Amino acid sequence: MQQESAEVIGLKVLAWLASEEEIFPVFLGSSGVSAGELMARAGEVEILTAVLDFVTMDDAWVHACAAATGLDPHDPMRARQALPGGAQINWT
Repeated sequence: MQQESAEVIGLKVLAWLASEEEIFPVFLGSSGVSAGELMARAGEVEILTAVLDFVTMDDAWVHACAAATGLDPHDPMRARQALPGGAQINWT
């Protein structure tokens, strides 16, 4: 996946996350950004990686996001791996 495609997926995931009343405040609290700062910086790779890292922590969130956005459930993780710092780690 190219970085540009990954960023588009990140924006879709962010839009979904922002619409989720239960988990959006959890993301804001864990990331330390305000809703206003998030809106202002939504296109920045650092924000998109934080969003993708957060959502991919929970399979239920990934599947809910995929169902709501039409994304393949594997797309958020693929997008994260395509962004800086997201290369898959091989421990062997």
